[in-house]
Amino acid sequence: MVAPGSGYAADADLNGANTAWILTATALVLFMTLPGLALFYAGLVQSKNVLSVMMHCFAVACLSSLLWFFGAYSLAFSDGNAIVGGLSLMLLSGVNWDSLSGDIPESVFVMFQMTFAIITPALIIGAYPERMKFSAVLMFSGLWLIFVYAPVTHWVWGGGWLNEMGVMDFAGGIVVHVTAGVSALVVVKALGNRNGFPLHLRPPHSPGLTMIGAAMLWVGWFGFNAGSALAADANAGMAMLVTHISAATASLVWVAIEWIKFGKPSLIGIVTGMVAGLASITPASGFVGPVGGFIIGLVGGVVCYYAVNFVKNKLEIDDSLDVFAVHGVGGILGTLLVAFLAQTSFGGGGLADGVTAGQQFGVQALAVVSTIVWSVGFSWLILKLTSAVCGLRVTDDDITEGLDLASHGERGYTL
Repeated sequence: MVAPGSGYAADADLNGANTAWILTATALVLFMTLPGLALFYAGLVQSKNVLSVMMHCFAVACLSSLLWFFGAYSLAFSDGNAIVGGLSLMLLSGVNWDSLSGDIPESVFVMFQMTFAIITPALIIGAYPERMKFSAVLMFSGLWLIFVYAPVTHWVWGGGWLNEMGVMDFAGGIVVHVTAGVSALVVVKALGNRNGFPLHLRPPHSPGLTMIGAAMLWVGWFGFNAGSALAADANAGMAMLVTHISAATASLVWVAIEWIKFGKPSLIGIVTGMVAGLASITPASGFVGPVGGFIIGLVGGVVCYYAVNFVKNKLEIDDSLDVFAVHGVGGILGTLLVAFLAQTSFGGGGLADGVTAGQQFGVQALAVVSTIVWSVGFSWLILKLTSAVCGLRVTDDDITEGLDLASHGERGYTL
C-alpha cells in the first residue's frame, strides 16, 4: 500500500477512475467485517453465543471508526517519527473537500484505511468467543488499536522505519495479520481456555452460516488487496488475480488433507483453507504473479492446516477460531515468501534496484520479528490493565447460560 501522497506529484489532479475504484474497494473491505466476519465467526460458535459474536464485531467496528477519527489515523499516517505519527491530524484536521492523498480525495483514503482499522481488531474476536466480558472486549480492542495497530501501520505504510528500509507489505500481512494473529495468542493465555477444551467442546452450530460469511470475505478481499494499489490500474488487476488463485488453491489443499486423513471433506475445512490462502497472499498480492499466487496458496494451505493442530493439540492453547494459525501464520508466510516470489523469474514485478532476494528476506524477517515483539508486549500490558479495570472473563454460570442471554439479554434462536 502506498503512503499518502507517495509516488504522486505534489500538484496531482483528482483522478475520477481511481477515486471510483477506491470508493468501491472501501465498501468491499467494510463488507468483510459487516456482515462477512460476523457471520463467519457466528456459525463457528455454539448457538447460545451467536449474537454475542455478532455484537462484538458490530461494536468493535463502531468503536474503531470513532477512534480512527479522534486520533488513530493521525498516529498512523501523519508526520511524526520513525515509530509513530504525530497528532496534527486529530479529529481529521485539514481533511476537507479539496485535500488530496495522491490523486484521490483524502477523505476517501481516510475511509479506506478506516476499514482496515476496523477489521484488524475484529479478527482477534475469533480467539476469545464464548468467554470474554463485553466491557473487556471494548476496552482491549480500543487500546489495542491505538498502541499496536496504529504504530505498526506507521512503520510500514506511514513513512516509519520499516517503510524506510523498503519492507514489502502490499495489503497488510504485517500490519493486519501478524499483529492480530500473535495478539490473539496473548489474549487466550491471559483469558484461559474454554471450559471442556479440548476434548468436550461442541462442534460449530451452523457451518452453513460460516460458509456464507466466508463467501463474503472472499469477495470483500478483492477490495482489501486490489484496493491497496490505490489506483484502478494493472497492479490492482494482478493483485485481484493472484488473490483469487491463492484462495482457491489453499481451499482445495486444506480439504484434500482432511479428506485423506478423515475420509470426508468438510465445509468448515474448505472455507478455513480459503481464509488461509487469502491471509497468506495479502502481503504479496501487489508484488507476485499468478505462479507466485499459486505457490503461496499451496504453502499457506498446508502450513496453516498443521499450525491449527499444533496450537490446539500440542500447545493446548484454545485459540477458538484459529486466528493465529490461519491469519498469523499465513501473514508471516506471505511476508517472507514475497522476497523470493516477487522476482521476475517467478513472474513477479521484481525487487527494488540493487536489492537481492536474500537482502529483502532479511528486511521481511526483521519486520515480522519486530511486529511480533511489539504486538505481544503491548497486548499483554493492555490485557493487564483491562483485567484490573473490569476483569476479562465472564463467570462459569454466564458461560453455561450463554453470552447471548447473560451479556445481552437476547436469543439468537427461538423455539
